[in-house]
Amino acid sequence: MSQAAPTTALAQDFVKFAVESGVLRFGEFKTKAGRLSPYFFNAGLFDDGAKLGRLAEFYARRLLQAQAESGLAFDMLFGPAYKGITLAATVAVELARRGHNLPFAYNRKEAKDHGEGGTLVGAGVAGRVLIIDDVISAGTSVRESITMIKAAGGTPHAVTIALDRQEKSGDEGEGAQMSAVQFVERQLGLQVVAIASLADLLQYLQANADPALSAHFGRVAAYRERYGV
Repeated sequence: MSQAAPTTALAQDFVKFAVESGVLRFGEFKTKAGRLSPYFFNAGLFDDGAKLGRLAEFYARRLLQAQAESGLAFDMLFGPAYKGITLAATVAVELARRGHNLPFAYNRKEAKDHGEGGTLVGAGVAGRVLIIDDVISAGTSVRESITMIKAAGGTPHAVTIALDRQEKSGDEGEGAQMSAVQFVERQLGLQVVAIASLADLLQYLQANADPALSAHFGRVAAYRERYGV
């Protein structure tokens, strides 16, 4: 199961940080599935050193928490292009700062035909590999990462993301009633560790003293009631 079910102080702090950074916004946004969502999470807006450093801190704290609580273990980080590249690098730095120095690698979108060549950059891929990304929308990036990791001789072991939308995929056939995170866990067999989830966002809105924020609770709750898992 994903490691983001009960809300925690860490999850609430992260939601607050994402809202204050303008990364988590409210309004009307069209999702990849064609739904009109009352909120939008854009990790590309963690766009300066201070915000990126704090984001890496949240990832590192969540991963170390999962190690202590569920025995999560991994030997290296892998960041799928493009957002995962920055995440893998900054989280590796933060983990090392906390006494857990691990190698990391990432992929290029296009293979390089000179120099070292190939599509993978960084440390040699080996052992239990943790894939790091911002969200899992359809699981496509995870599947591609699994293929690359296996081809390089590593073992895809787990995935960590910033936000679990806890939303039905909307795809036809098998998996239509599962979220992308549940698909990765049940069909691909990888543990998923999220810093926060839609449930955490709802709790944050419900408890918020700012009426401008708490006013969004009803629409977000209705969206989860309709599309949530």
